[in-house]
Amino acid sequence: MQTLEKKEVSGKSRKPQGVKSPVKTSKQKVALESLVYEVLDGRPLYYSGYEDVLAGKKTPEEIMGSSSLQWVLVSYFMRIMIRSLDEKKYWFASNEAGVHLDHRNNLSHDAAIYEKSVLTPDKINVHYVDVPAKVAVEIDVKADLSKTEDFNYVNKKTRKLLDFGTAKVIWIFTDTQQVMIAEQTADAWLTMDWHRDLELLDGQTFNIGRYLEEEGIKVEN
Repeated sequence: MQTLEKKEVSGKSRKPQGVKSPVKTSKQKVALESLVYEVLDGRPLYYSGYEDVLAGKKTPEEIMGSSSLQWVLVSYFMRIMIRSLDEKKYWFASNEAGVHLDHRNNLSHDAAIYEKSVLTPDKINVHYVDVPAKVAVEIDVKADLSKTEDFNYVNKKTRKLLDFGTAKVIWIFTDTQQVMIAEQTADAWLTMDWHRDLELLDGQTFNIGRYLEEEGIKVEN
């Protein structure tokens, strides 16, 4: 199946070809391709809860939006990037920033750091970025993983990003309050409790557990 970018960098959608299933909900007609979250190995991955949208039980906005905890964490990482890292050296991306690996893989990042020497001005346009991030941050799994072939989604996406050239992939899992860090130079991917200091880049650290406690935010297990 031929696929195109799901979204432009500007946030506008670009629909993959070959998926045509307009379905009427209680409020609007929803095309199946508009519910694609990512394309992995040529297969569209839909937002978790997409079947409820097709059944008219939810609107697209109800499944595509981030939870308050998720966007607070994105803001936390963006604050560290902007305040502590060299803006002359790096670009800082958020809002499901799209990355085009090849014609079969279009992924996204909740937050990312790009080297300006790699993501040069001539590569910034209305399409997905086609160069690797220095660091990619992913907060929870937003894709529907009900199909057996998608159960290994986190590991598969992480491996593809590392093979593409991303130096570090950071996963935040809010349900278990854990952080997974995968680096190209490491022998193993590490998963640990989020109440500890961990390096983001260039010696700058983050500690999610401490930050949430400082803000008075309690996360139930």
